[in-house]
Amino acid sequence: MTAFVLVSEAHTGGWIWQETVSRLRESGHTAHPVTLTGMGDPARPAGPDTDLRAHVADVVEVVDSLQAPQVVLVGHGYGIHPVLGAADLRPGRIARVVHLDAGLPRDGDPPLVLVPDEGVRERLTAYAADASDGGPGTVAGRGGARPVPPPDAASWHRWGSTDGVPADALDRLAHLAAPQPAATLTQPLRRSGTAGEVPTTGVLCLANGSSIALVEHVVSFGDPRLEAALTAPGVTFFELPTGHWPMLSVPGELARVLAEAARGEGHRITRAARQDPPHLRPFLLDVPPCTRERTDTLDLYLPEADGPVPAVVLVHGGPVPAGVLPTPRDWPAFAGYGRALADGGVAAVMFDHRLHDVADYGRAADDLAAAVELVRADPRVDPDRVALWFFSGGGLLAADWLAAPPPWLRCLAATYPVLAALPGWGSTGRPFRPAEELPRAGSLPLVLTRVGLEHAAIAATVARFTEAADACGAALEVIDVPHAHHGFETIDHTPEARAAVRAAIAAVAGHLRAEDY
Repeated sequence: MTAFVLVSEAHTGGWIWQETVSRLRESGHTAHPVTLTGMGDPARPAGPDTDLRAHVADVVEVVDSLQAPQVVLVGHGYGIHPVLGAADLRPGRIARVVHLDAGLPRDGDPPLVLVPDEGVRERLTAYAADASDGGPGTVAGRGGARPVPPPDAASWHRWGSTDGVPADALDRLAHLAAPQPAATLTQPLRRSGTAGEVPTTGVLCLANGSSIALVEHVVSFGDPRLEAALTAPGVTFFELPTGHWPMLSVPGELARVLAEAARGEGHRITRAARQDPPHLRPFLLDVPPCTRERTDTLDLYLPEADGPVPAVVLVHGGPVPAGVLPTPRDWPAFAGYGRALADGGVAAVMFDHRLHDVADYGRAADDLAAAVELVRADPRVDPDRVALWFFSGGGLLAADWLAAPPPWLRCLAATYPVLAALPGWGSTGRPFRPAEELPRAGSLPLVLTRVGLEHAAIAATVARFTEAADACGAALEVIDVPHAHHGFETIDHTPEARAAVRAAIAAVAGHLRAEDY
């Protein structure tokens, strides 16, 4: 028998767990859904000082009240923050922490950072700043900020996919939702590290964009922090084929998974094989060597030519952890593209930008702009014929160039791109929204290589981009690779994949040589 303490997403309370609690109790477990201070329990109204610490104290109070020697803490979305705070204060009482479709908060980050929707996060940030300045968000005479109102009935998906939630349950969610005390979202989570040895389980909701395959892809880059957090012996994972609200959409399945997690079951992620991670395998095309010049900033792949030639700037994805070797400049895929482009008479440029964390997109954009300036200043490059080619997580960086394409930008390409911030990423520093910028791109030629075996969360961003392109009549050419994976150039050595790479290179080179567009 396991004692579960269940802490839910923002704007909700213990009522949301009703069916899952019933299933757990039917199986012989005890389950204690928590309604945090200010979240709808008349006995626990919010006060002007209700903050994240108060919600941590709520969870600690429940843990202390239980007779069970150890409990399993379950944090859903926002709920993971008070759960982790409580685990730090009572590590000896906690058998396991379950991240239910929840991120990995870092010490010193406020919950606001992991709010999934960029627009919601921006409004909450502005709201908090307004309150701190004594503006309209301030509660007059009470020294605090007004609670953040809950979403309206049509906006719950912005806090997480509502896939699978019955209409009546969604109506109940909207009806019972409570305003969220502002300081619970803006106060930093402080972690002492005392709960570092407590086992953890991640329950990933597929329709909300999370998956074990995506986690394994991130771990393969070798970030020691993520490896330590995600591949430790006590860490397991489960997937649920539903949206962000499994207690409403699949309560029985959720109860089963929680019980299995409490027993230490689930998928385990192993450390990436250092000798042959996917992104360091050979390029799928056999291309001849060419002149490759390396400076502190750039690698330049040069064709045999008498005069200035068009150039393609290759923009790698990420985040790529700082200190990981080799850096993207030496990854086989980019060296392969560089040689292949040079073989076709086009210069290729590769550089390392500083996208080491999701919050680094702004400085990565600055790095790209600086690299473009250097490329266009090289006398061997035609400064009026340049293309930008974005890969994977670098796709978000296309937003600035779509918003205001300069006359020398003759083509913008993207291969298995991420075209919107992914669920659980948190803030990218400033908004990067390629789909929203498409109407400003005019007749700029766009070449998109789309893989059929893409991670679901990334595929959703590509789908929104292509829909936006159709709506505004963008000059978009799509090269589909139905049986290819994300990063297919070093994974899928198939005739279909080779043909797709050749087609993309030909399309980009063709736009560079065209007289106009």
